Amino acid sequence: MTDMYPKSLTSSTPVPGVDDIMKMAKEHDVKLIRLQFVDIHGRPKNMSIHVAQLDKALNNEIMLDGSSIAGFRTIETSDMYFFPDRRTFKVLPWVEGSRRVARIVCDMYNADQTPFEGCPRNNLKRVLAEVESKLGYTYNVGPELEFFLFKKNHDGTITMDTHDSAGYYDLGPDDMGEVVRSEIVETLENLGFDMEADHHEVAQGQHEIDFKYADALMTADNVLTVKIISRIIAARHGLHCTFMPKPIYGVNGSGMHCNMSLGDKAGNNVFFDENGEYQLSTEAHHFIGGILKHIRGVTAITNPLVNSYKRLVPGYEAPVYTAWSPANRSALLRVPAKRGKSTRIELRSPDPSTNPYLAFATLLQAGIDGIENKIEPPKPAEVNIYNLSEEERAARKIEPLPGSLYEALAELKTSPIAKKALGDHIYNEFIATKEREWKSFSVNVSPWELETYMRMH
Repeated sequence: MTDMYPKSLTSSTPVPGVDDIMKMAKEHDVKLIRLQFVDIHGRPKNMSIHVAQLDKALNNEIMLDGSSIAGFRTIETSDMYFFPDRRTFKVLPWVEGSRRVARIVCDMYNADQTPFEGCPRNNLKRVLAEVESKLGYTYNVGPELEFFLFKKNHDGTITMDTHDSAGYYDLGPDDMGEVVRSEIVETLENLGFDMEADHHEVAQGQHEIDFKYADALMTADNVLTVKIISRIIAARHGLHCTFMPKPIYGVNGSGMHCNMSLGDKAGNNVFFDENGEYQLSTEAHHFIGGILKHIRGVTAITNPLVNSYKRLVPGYEAPVYTAWSPANRSALLRVPAKRGKSTRIELRSPDPSTNPYLAFATLLQAGIDGIENKIEPPKPAEVNIYNLSEEERAARKIEPLPGSLYEALAELKTSPIAKKALGDHIYNEFIATKEREWKSFSVNVSPWELETYMRMH
């Protein structure tokens, strides 16, 4: 199983043996194992097995019918195998009914025991391994996850009423999400997370949870775990947690800012150069250049919903234009002030509906293309970009991001970097499923249309 992993992961992260995991399951009296994976959209899936089947699972003998999983196989070639990543075995800190439950994240393999190219996790491992083998770089990501909490009716249906009226960094009792966030954070800490911060966000009922950066594969796994845990904890409080980018008109949407850095074989931060401009290395500048050059082509991946583009509009703090800056928060890319080992580049456009495995693969490929081809970024934007005229933005080589999923898909279809990052299978399946989503949206009659046009015409 380790043949697909970047060398840095296989050498630095001990892999528990099968006997070790069997022993942990017995010590914690685990009765149920959830074999977790993701579909092409990043939606978590799982198959539950009794602990008596754990030995078979750890020896890659448990099968799955992949014909009904989005982006997976057709019915004619549907047999697949779970290949559990033993590093991810965790005993969940609660009991379901009378049973203790554990989870383990899995890669999906074909019937002939080769990695399934449509598995988003396999694909990210492929890209990470290629970059490390060719250039010696490891890729670290630290995301900032935002979400909303909504009230639910007694029958479990979701209302559009947020559970509080607090604002940015507010305290309790106005911030009624403190208890929910604290429970989420405590649960994640019990699962081994190194948590950094949590707070109320700008909009009513909106929150943010941050955990420490890690290699991109672990971070993608962690993003999925945060989403799962947040929904479970919110439900226990009678609330619905949503990572939908823009659930409420007229207020800020939810983003997933991605803080990215590269490390070399000696563990140094590749982006830091004490004598460089802004104390950034040549590689950092070229990485920025690659992201800015290719971001329009990969935005359908980082912002994959019709709803995503209702967040990417002027006036609500989300970036709309392809510019960078050492500090300016109206820019798409900014460089936070910390230097040394903390030097990083923050991309502010992604939203939490993205599949993190696909997003990290495409962003890395875009940045590496910048390094390999020495793509120079434009001069940093030190002014509020929203206040610039269209002509002034054009003179600074600042372009708008795609304004809709339709536009983003058109850009994706012409992006060789996206195709290289995703591989043929995921690239083609993603476009096909998203085109169906756009078509469905386009023919749907919305409440806004009925309210606006019914009496008028």
